Amino acid sequence: MEIQGRRILVTGASSGIGHALALELASRGARLAVTARSVDKLEELAAATGAEVYPADLSIRGAAADLAARVGPVDILVNNAGAGLAAPVATIGDDDEARAAFELNYWSPLALIHALTPPMIVNVTSLAPVTPWPLSGGYAAAKAALSVATETLRMELPDTQVVEVVPGPVDTPVQAEVRLIPGSARVLDKLPTGSADRLARRIATAIERDRIRVVFPRIYYPALALPTVGRRILRVLARNVRTDDTVFRTGSQGDAASIAARESWRPRR
Repeated sequence: MEIQGRRILVTGASSGIGHALALELASRGARLAVTARSVDKLEELAAATGAEVYPADLSIRGAAADLAARVGPVDILVNNAGAGLAAPVATIGDDDEARAAFELNYWSPLALIHALTPPMIVNVTSLAPVTPWPLSGGYAAAKAALSVATETLRMELPDTQVVEVVPGPVDTPVQAEVRLIPGSARVLDKLPTGSADRLARRIATAIERDRIRVVFPRIYYPALALPTVGRRILRVLARNVRTDDTVFRTGSQGDAASIAARESWRPRR
């Protein structure tokens, strides 16, 4: 689909992949609508791109439907907003933090799709379901659900273009937070990592060329084809990752309330 002149909603546009993608789409002539929790960062983005600003916390049930009503019709919906919950699965259980993360990563994208029914849907999932990592079970499960829903949507909506973006390690604020997990930085340093700007260009090109999937960096394509091999390797690498530290929700940089909440969370035994 041609980007020039298209109205595009990008969620999670205040930082990382969403911010880079908003800038890239604007450079290709898109009419942007952007959303995130951080009003200040959205306004900075609007000053640079002319985007319409719609602050929203999509981790709250019902927020996505409200956002859709405010935004109105769009040509392309980019479901990028997401947050990880770094916590042992058995520790966090179904606590409010876990449910909020699942709301943001899975239910809100579906709610926006339902409310907006755009001609093109771009869902940003993750390599995490293919290569699960200690403390990432909740996040990986939500992204796995979104990935399956994306594939299903492609079959159910033959007249709608559906694109799945599958990021591996990307140099973003969220990645910086993941490195705080003891033992993770040493492993991540060994893995190929891409830049958000380059991924943004790949996504924009996929939109223009009607591609159905983007895996980034490209070197991780085999992980999708041979997930068992990747999981065996990660089980070995994960031996030095400690799982008894602070429970925190990633994707909270720049949001003082979320940072304070993250720092207050501790494992429940």
